[in-house]
Amino acid sequence: MAFPGEAELISLITPVTDACGLDIEGVKVTRAGRKSVVGIFVDSDIRPDLDLLEQVSQEVSMLLDAAEDRGEVNLGAGYTLEVSTPGVDAPLTAPRHWRRNRGRLVALLEDGKKSTWRVGALAPDESGVVLVRTVKKDREMRVLEFSETPRAVVEIEFSNPPAAETELTGLDYDQALAWQEDNK
Repeated sequence: MAFPGEAELISLITPVTDACGLDIEGVKVTRAGRKSVVGIFVDSDIRPDLDLLEQVSQEVSMLLDAAEDRGEVNLGAGYTLEVSTPGVDAPLTAPRHWRRNRGRLVALLEDGKKSTWRVGALAPDESGVVLVRTVKKDREMRVLEFSETPRAVVEIEFSNPPAAETELTGLDYDQALAWQEDNK
């Protein structure tokens, strides 16, 4: 019985996370001698609360223990299971990440340059997202295509966002494109 890889762990725990309406954002296994730490990062459109994370942790723990008892996996002499959300510093790598952060400020790195934008509506086909920002009292809007493989992370804000930006991030995708066309 071998130590499971990330793909095998994801395959094992997917039924639990799917039943709870969660997406697996990552699995990290750290081995330390005979012991190991299994970290599972989950998220959903409705942020999981601590009760849900505890429930998932208990169900995954029972699942992994049963798989060990059957000889399907070996997590070492003892393992620690950690179930959490990815955290605010996790990069936005999938359309669902952008959708979940609508209205939030993101730092975008393109061609070695950093810029900040507010996340608007996701394209209906999930091919891109509307971004909004204020530059010298003017509102600016653009569509970021995911084919551009953007590098972005959420920026922490300690004040309320500008009302003009919030108004634009509230538009649906077609309305945002119309606004952009009208304001060229």
